[in-house]
Amino acid sequence: MSTSNFTFRLYTVVSFGDGVINKLSEKVKEFGANKVAIITDKGIRQVGLLDQVEGLLRDGGLEVSVFDEVEPDPSLDTIHKGSDFVRQVGCDLVIGLGGGSCMDTAKAVRVIVDNGGHIRDYAGANKVPKKASVPLIAIPTTAGTGSEVTIFSVLSDWEYNMKITVASPYLAPDFALVDPLITLSAPPRITAATGIDALAHAIEGFVSKASQPPSDALAIKAIQIIGANLRNAVFHGDDVVARNQMSLGSLIAGIVMNNGFLGIAHSIGAALSGHTHISHGMAISLLLPHVMEYNAVSRLEKYKEIAVALGEKLENMNLREGALAASKSVFNLVGDIGLPQHLSELGVKKEDLPLIAKNALTHGQLKMNPRKPTEADLVSILNKAF
Repeated sequence: MSTSNFTFRLYTVVSFGDGVINKLSEKVKEFGANKVAIITDKGIRQVGLLDQVEGLLRDGGLEVSVFDEVEPDPSLDTIHKGSDFVRQVGCDLVIGLGGGSCMDTAKAVRVIVDNGGHIRDYAGANKVPKKASVPLIAIPTTAGTGSEVTIFSVLSDWEYNMKITVASPYLAPDFALVDPLITLSAPPRITAATGIDALAHAIEGFVSKASQPPSDALAIKAIQIIGANLRNAVFHGDDVVARNQMSLGSLIAGIVMNNGFLGIAHSIGAALSGHTHISHGMAISLLLPHVMEYNAVSRLEKYKEIAVALGEKLENMNLREGALAASKSVFNLVGDIGLPQHLSELGVKKEDLPLIAKNALTHGQLKMNPRKPTEADLVSILNKAF
């Protein structure tokens, strides 16, 4: 047995469990805050979650302002509108309420409020110069992105039809309130796509070049949890146990992502979403099984572990067959929960695949993929997904 050397990072304090949202005003006051800005979207308002959160804060004697202009795959313009809003209201704490788009927007808004400039200035790794002066509480309303604990903000630069990622420990929320009960309103399609995204975080982190013993243990646990509960969460949205476990799996996978990072699925996914406006979770769902098949040869033992964690029976299979069973298991899961399994179903043009592959090749997450792909490899993966 070889010795282990690693650095494992934890950035965010988490309160997890059914009903923990009721502690919100108490947590805000622990930060010494009185004026709160909520960053969210109109969908959260429509389902009543914003009213619930506002009520909890106001009942606690806190002043509340709301910016609800976040869109799916938030644009750079939205970040600057949000930062202008936060400056104008003069809040002393920010809450990111919603899915990954809302939480990523809240992270990026804090960067601009404190440092000025354009959000493009901070794209890439470790370009944010300091910790934000205003605390951030993240409240996820879906189970999938893990953004409540991650150091990333993924944004859409529509001027160049591409995604950019701001990555810095200074982006991580200070506190996360993860209440699975508020995910009950998430519709089946969003539950499905975000669930596969969480699974991809765990799988790509587990097989990456940056993987390490603590993140590996967490990754396998997240894969087990998501594999066992995603179908129920999609088809029985009021199943509080399935919702609880999906929130837990997503949270754990977010911690994995901070330490093991990601790989090809997210690299191509970013390029695909930027080029076609397909949602992030949908893009990952289409790509993940084919990326797993491509990567399997480089991590046979680990992919076999993934197959077992997903509940596959591997009797009478050799190592290679067991490893490849993992990609088949995920492909079947994607189909079972009603997500498209082919890019052609979403109107993607075959002639655009080489450009998408070329753009994906510039993505920083490729550095941690267990195999170093060529542009031709990425085109091949896209063709299989087509």
